[in-house]
Amino acid sequence: MRNFSEKTLTAAVLKRVAGAPDRRTRQIMHSLVKHLHAFVREVRPTQEEWFQGIQFLTRTGHLCDDRRQEFILMSDTLGVSMLVDFINYGKVGKSTESTVLGPFFVAGAPEMPLGASIARPGTAGEPCAVSGTVKGLTGEPIAGAVIDVWESGADGLYDVQKPGGTNLRARFRADEKGRFHFKCITPVSYPVPHDGPVGRMLAATGRHPMRPGHLHFTIEAPGCEKLVTHLFVKGDKYLDSDAVFGVKESLIVSYRKNSAGEATCRYDFVLKPAGLKRRRPPPAAKSAPAGSPSSSRGRRRPSPGA
Repeated sequence: MRNFSEKTLTAAVLKRVAGAPDRRTRQIMHSLVKHLHAFVREVRPTQEEWFQGIQFLTRTGHLCDDRRQEFILMSDTLGVSMLVDFINYGKVGKSTESTVLGPFFVAGAPEMPLGASIARPGTAGEPCAVSGTVKGLTGEPIAGAVIDVWESGADGLYDVQKPGGTNLRARFRADEKGRFHFKCITPVSYPVPHDGPVGRMLAATGRHPMRPGHLHFTIEAPGCEKLVTHLFVKGDKYLDSDAVFGVKESLIVSYRKNSAGEATCRYDFVLKPAGLKRRRPPPAAKSAPAGSPSSSRGRRRPSPGA
């Protein structure tokens, strides 16, 4: 076929991607084409608007390197990152809930002994002592759990956003009883990078770029599902409007002052065992493409939340 029309084009594209030899690739491409074409039909962009969209994606790509990931930021601020998190991690029993990784994780952070400070001498901010445990679902301590932690500075910037080298990030290992403790600075609320295309998108939609104060954690151990999470500061004014939709009630903690006037925070993490059954993706769709006359006939509507 050569003479495609608005009504026949989607079916033609779907027919071509249906030849993908990998089943999962076939499923993803089918759904992508179907929904992308439906979006274009609904919005009916002008040629100028289409090109503005291409330029937006191009500028987003230009801001991605080993120090900044604008595409992850776009995913975060559109709620996609959290949706993927809900689908893939979920909550089982008393396991600690997960949240977004964020664009400023750096692999290979320096390993430090328990009790060390992740803040270099002279780092601005209120000193804070963090402690807790890492356990399994049945309460058994997870000795040697690998704990990566990182945070922004008092100026709201991560170390990779400014010169000066590694700061406010480190790796620790839980002791034989699953315990850990280290020092940092009390997290503060800060804006996600908003000097690029994602920032312009936020401004265009009347949104602020702020995140509530938090500490980032990833925790890994043999036989356990990797946990990616935060500990948010109780009382932060941005808890209900986090720019990346990452706040969960169970991850909000108090940062209290001890007798020496130092802020303290304690949290007991619970890891899920690896290999728990997850919801399998649905089989590749065989329905007619969106917008075709038969696309709304002969099919059951999925139930809410399906």
